[in-house]
Amino acid sequence: MCGTLGIFSHKPVAQELYEGLIHLQHRGQDACGILTYNEKFHIKRGSGLVRDTFVQEDMEMLKGNIGIGHVRYPTAGSKFSFENTQPLMIFAPYGIAMSHNGDLTNYFELREELSTKDRSYFNTTSDLEIILNIFAMEMQKRFDNDSDIFQNICESVEVVFNRCRGAYSVCGIVAGKGMVVFRDPHGIRPLVCGLRQNEDGTRDYIFASENTMFYPLGFKHQGNVQPGEVVFINMKGEMYSKKLRNEIFTPDIFEYVYLSRPDSMINNVSVYRARLRMGQNLAKRWMEKYPEIKPDIVIPIPFSSNTAALSFAHEIGVRYSEGIYKNPFVGRTFMMPGQTQRRKSVLQKLSPQEVEIKGKNVMLIDDSIVRGTTSKEVVKMVRESGAKKIYFATPCPPIKFPDFYGIDIPTRGELIAANRTVEEIRDYIGVDILLYQEIADLVEAVTRRGDHNIDRPSMPYLDGWYVTGDVDDEKINKYEKLKEHTKRG
Repeated sequence: MCGTLGIFSHKPVAQELYEGLIHLQHRGQDACGILTYNEKFHIKRGSGLVRDTFVQEDMEMLKGNIGIGHVRYPTAGSKFSFENTQPLMIFAPYGIAMSHNGDLTNYFELREELSTKDRSYFNTTSDLEIILNIFAMEMQKRFDNDSDIFQNICESVEVVFNRCRGAYSVCGIVAGKGMVVFRDPHGIRPLVCGLRQNEDGTRDYIFASENTMFYPLGFKHQGNVQPGEVVFINMKGEMYSKKLRNEIFTPDIFEYVYLSRPDSMINNVSVYRARLRMGQNLAKRWMEKYPEIKPDIVIPIPFSSNTAALSFAHEIGVRYSEGIYKNPFVGRTFMMPGQTQRRKSVLQKLSPQEVEIKGKNVMLIDDSIVRGTTSKEVVKMVRESGAKKIYFATPCPPIKFPDFYGIDIPTRGELIAANRTVEEIRDYIGVDILLYQEIADLVEAVTRRGDHNIDRPSMPYLDGWYVTGDVDDEKINKYEKLKEHTKRG
């Protein structure tokens, strides 16, 4: 999971890209970058948080009214790699720059093919460099006939769709031509768009992994870049779009469980409302399974589980309490690059309120259980704060399989539900009762409302179904070994 952002404006865009990335910071804390265009590319990239990377001198250097930005976390490997920091650029033809969110399932095959057959040289281990090279090679073939640049772009993106399997939402710039945006044919990773009408009649456009920055920047939500669609905005501000593919639409369900901010509208579904429904469905399941057991208090493990816990408490008629405080200046543990660092950060960022816990039967709600590290540490913390009994419920079903579409769920060995039964997990994390959401209830919570046109959510980590059709046990075993030694993102 990363965050990508593109803005076409009629005024300098660097400051708005900076502010936009601040609103996407939750999607990646490993590295960030901004690239603008004004007769040439201007770029600044660095490790860590957006606020720590850019200074006022960078805003003055990043000239131009068109630009792209990125926040990154690595989907494999544990160390920062400057070479993989986006945006990336290539200088022939025209000069092309891109940022993206996602992963390719055929990354290693394509890299070998491009290296040997096309004699491409790679500076990174990023999936985006594969996409960028294929797009640039196709644009090069059409370089002598660019009278219809949009047609050339469409044909080049069509080749990307033919060769690149997996999840990818891309924002790019073709020097001297304009902005290019496209989304993989299944729409696995999100990409929303917005419009800002200026007083002089001109229009500005924004494309992002989430619409969290639209309101503060003055943009109106216009929906989504469709799966298999390419959008082009030329230097005059004229927009062209074309849907190149009509495949089954399978957006990632984990966006609603954990990844996205609750105020986001993803694929025309409110993340906040989806999480309320998750808590509602989970509470109904609890009352069916344990009708005689009612906790004294419901406490979320903050922050992404707060919304589901709120509706869970309301549904069963129990007081909701923020009995665990989270330090907002510590990063998200799911995105920490190592197990030791994740365990240490739990104690840094979470502290219990003993007055809310002592002597009570506590229901803890967490958005998901991936490795079990956070859950075990939190339960221990709550137990030491005087809880009589601890129940634990999660709106996400057991995560049993790796993800190859851009989420850091890389190996089955790290997934507690891939190797233990529910009862064994309950015993490991140290709770009296453990309840998982059912897959059908999760899907219902996401798809119940909204003009979303979702055929079925992508959730291979839950059900083992990979929509691209090219992931089997052999590939999983191969990729698990390769990912142990390869940093990508």
